[in-house]
Amino acid sequence: MIIGAGILQVPAIIKAKEMGLKVIAVDMDPKAPGFKLSDESIQLSTIDIEGLLKKALELKPDAVMTLASDMPMRTVAAIGEKCGLKTISSQTALNATDKGEMRKKLKEMNIPIPKFHITSSIEQYSKLIRKFNGKFIVKPADNSGSRGIFLVDDVSHSTEAFYHAKEHSRSGDILIEEYMTGPEVSVESLTIDGVTHVIAITDKLTTGAPHFIEMGHSVPSQLPSYIQKEIIELAINAVKAIGIVVGPSHTEIIVTSDGPKIVELGARLGGDNITTHLVPLATGIDMVEGSIRLALGETIEIYRKQKNGSAIRYLNSPKGILDSVSFLEKAKSISGVEDIVITKEIRSKITDLNSSNARVGYVIAKADSPNRAIKICEEAINHIDINVI
Repeated sequence: MIIGAGILQVPAIIKAKEMGLKVIAVDMDPKAPGFKLSDESIQLSTIDIEGLLKKALELKPDAVMTLASDMPMRTVAAIGEKCGLKTISSQTALNATDKGEMRKKLKEMNIPIPKFHITSSIEQYSKLIRKFNGKFIVKPADNSGSRGIFLVDDVSHSTEAFYHAKEHSRSGDILIEEYMTGPEVSVESLTIDGVTHVIAITDKLTTGAPHFIEMGHSVPSQLPSYIQKEIIELAINAVKAIGIVVGPSHTEIIVTSDGPKIVELGARLGGDNITTHLVPLATGIDMVEGSIRLALGETIEIYRKQKNGSAIRYLNSPKGILDSVSFLEKAKSISGVEDIVITKEIRSKITDLNSSNARVGYVIAKADSPNRAIKICEEAINHIDINVI
């Protein structure tokens, strides 16, 4: 049973079918692309825990998982506990999907994190922000995909930041935290029988303030080896601290002047094509298959099959109505280009880059080094024309 049938879950559905498994996909969208690929479809919300528990008890799946979505992890954990499947616990799912609970748990276990406060009221918020000297970040406690994030570098924007984060918070809680500066990475890992294996460190490129939308990733990291060693140690300790004993994790870290600190940690595979495309292109390791096998209760071994570089770069576009997208054959034929994807339909509205969903498309490339893969992406992007009206 795969919780979600949207585009993020499609690689898991395809891989499970390739492995000879029967796939039951769940999504509230009747047009979800994964429904066309699965053996059975259940049209329910991925966060309808009670409804999906009832379905799972009827169907008795051998495994349950989601690929790169946060909130469905609570559903995965609940089904796993009721059906005796290999999943994280409900408490761990809460620790991994509520940023406030995550921060509290990491602080309790002495894991390096930014200074933070949690609130749901504008009155308390107005008092708490006085405890920060200089810039601070405001974001919803329970969302993902860079939704609702706002950097406050001028107190005159603090009220705007509060309501921007509040609008994207399911619970109404928002997180106020210290603004950290330094290189940003994510750590892709698999935990097997309580032992966490780091598969890759991904370098990140973001838009910066105020919303920090991710516009590129590359594997492997180009940071110095001694810093990578610190990052790996921090990620392994953080995964243990929130209680992950089986399955994938995606840990976001900023390397500050005081050392690496945790931004967020997801008990699932990384999105943005990181674990579905970049990691296997660079390492030869199929983390999607590994996650499925762990969900089935199998023991897996991890072997790095190759040492290449891979990268993804997202396309910039002016605001307006998307009129046309054209890329010369030269863009497709550039050596190393693996894929060019436009994620918006013609006539759709292109907005400011205030979340990952606002991006128009991307280029993925593979080369003998991450730096070369990045240059290939940039070269291909130069041949792509995006016209808006």
